[in-house]
Amino acid sequence: MNGAQMDSGSILRALAFAAERHRDQRRKDASASPYINHPIAVASLLWHDGEIRDPAVLAAAILHDTIEDTGTTEAELAAAFGAEVAAVVVEVTDDKSLPKARRKELQIEHAPHLSARAKLVKLADKICNLRDILDSPPANWSPERRHEYVVWTKQVVDGLRGTSPPLEALFDAAQARWAERER
Repeated sequence: MNGAQMDSGSILRALAFAAERHRDQRRKDASASPYINHPIAVASLLWHDGEIRDPAVLAAAILHDTIEDTGTTEAELAAAFGAEVAAVVVEVTDDKSLPKARRKELQIEHAPHLSARAKLVKLADKICNLRDILDSPPANWSPERRHEYVVWTKQVVDGLRGTSPPLEALFDAAQARWAERER
């Protein structure tokens, strides 16, 4: 099997793994869309808009919420997808034992210090989340909560600047759409 086939296979295995782990989860939008749509969107954004072809980044994008939201362990990811993928997922995972406000502070603090791969995943995740806030916000979020989220997301992304000009431009465009709506 050549490298490209192996890479495609690992990405497809990551997709199957994430789909299984997130199978009972739904997004917070009004239609309660399947959660797996989010990791797929993150990986798709990296592939299509970021032109990222690194299979470790793409697999980590698909798996980025598995530790945080499904009880999957780093050891499980390392065994199934390798230490590189697991390490990226760990880098972008919040410690759910901490209060939410502290987790948000830590994302801002840690963003500039992430590995290049983790920065790509984090940036794509924030773009997708911001687009979701614009296009299909959580049903129970007030306009104030949405505004706070957008402000916080910009603080995280500011720490990721220099990672990918095309992706940063997409974030800026989404942020501009938000600002236009706020007027």
